Amino acid sequence: MLQPPPAEPGMREEDVDTPALVLDLDAFEHNLDLMAALLAPTGTKLRAHAKTHKSPVIALQQMRRGAVGQCVQKVAEAEALAWGGVLDILVSNEVISPRKLARLAALAPIAKAAVCADDERGIALIEQAAEAAGIRMTVLVEIDVGAGRCGVEPGPPAVALAERIAGSRHLIFGGLQAYHGSAQHRRTPEARRQAISFAAEGTRRTVEQLRQRGLEPAIVGGAGTGTFALEAASGIWNEIQAGSYAFMDADYGRNEDPPPFRQALFVLAEVMSSPRPGVAVVDAGHKAVAVDSGLPLVHGFPGVTYTGASDEHGTLAGEGLPKLGQKLRLVPGHCDPTVDRYDWYVGVRKGRVECLWPVAARGGMA
Repeated sequence: MLQPPPAEPGMREEDVDTPALVLDLDAFEHNLDLMAALLAPTGTKLRAHAKTHKSPVIALQQMRRGAVGQCVQKVAEAEALAWGGVLDILVSNEVISPRKLARLAALAPIAKAAVCADDERGIALIEQAAEAAGIRMTVLVEIDVGAGRCGVEPGPPAVALAERIAGSRHLIFGGLQAYHGSAQHRRTPEARRQAISFAAEGTRRTVEQLRQRGLEPAIVGGAGTGTFALEAASGIWNEIQAGSYAFMDADYGRNEDPPPFRQALFVLAEVMSSPRPGVAVVDAGHKAVAVDSGLPLVHGFPGVTYTGASDEHGTLAGEGLPKLGQKLRLVPGHCDPTVDRYDWYVGVRKGRVECLWPVAARGGMA
C-alpha cells in the first residue's frame, strides 16, 4: 500500500516524519551535472541505471543532461519508467519468463525496450514473445567479463548468439552487455584497473570478431560508479551504466580514491530513546536502511557510531550523542536497496522540503 508522504513542500527538514528518504537536492544536481561533464570529452554516452533510483522523475532529469536512456534490471522497472515518459530502456539482465517477455513487448507502442540474453534458449523465448506481439525486439548479448554472474564467454560463443539474433525476422542485434559488477567496490585503484583491463580484453576481442562477421554492435554497454572513468577512457565501451553516482553511499566511500560525487541520499531518523549514558536509539533499523554493505554512517556527528540494527531500531553509541527527539541523517551502506524501502523521496534544499517524488518502481521484482 502506498504510504502517505512524510512531508509537504515548505516544511523544515527537522519536521519531516521519520524514517524518511531524504535527497539533498544541491548534492544530487551537482552529481548529475558532474557525470555529464566528465563523460562529455570522452564521447561515451550515459545510460543511467534506474535500479538505483526507480524513478521516472529522476530518469528524465538525467536525460535532460544528455543521458541516452535508462537501464533497469526488471520488467516492472521498465514498465514504471515507460509509463512515466522514459522512451529508451534497456533491461540489462536476462528475462526468460514468457509472461514477463509479453509485458516487455507490450511496451513497444510507448517506448523502445531492449533486453539481454546469454543463451540460445533465452533468445528463442524472446523471439516467440516478439512474434506474438508483432514487433521486432532488440537483444544484446551479455558476456561475462569477470564478474562470474550472467553472461556467455567472450569471443566465438558470444558471436554465435549474436548471429542467431541477427538472423531472426523478429529480433534486432543490439550489441554487447559487458558489465563487471564486482569491480565497482574493489578497494584499491589498482585492483579496479586490473579488473577492467581484463574486461576490456574480452570485450575488445568480441567486438573485433563481431565486425569480422559483418555485425556492428550499436551498444557496447557496462561500467558502474566505481569504474566508469576506466571504461569511458578505453575506447571500447560506448555506453556507461552508472547508477549510484546520483546518490552515493557509505560503501563507495570506503574505496580508496572514491568516485568524485557528493553524498546526496540520506535516511532521516529520530532519537526515540536514550536508555542509558553513551547510548541512543533511533527509529531506523533493518526496515529503514539496508545493511548488506555494512551499517550506515551517522552524518554530522563525528563522535557517534551506528552500532547495530534490529527491525525497527538502530543503536547509536559514542560521544556527543543526539538528544531525545532530535532528527539526524544516516548515510546508507548501500543506496539501491535502501531506496526500495520507501514510497517517497523528500527533496530538501537548504533545510526546507522543496519536492516529493514517488519511488514509482519500488518493489518491482517481477
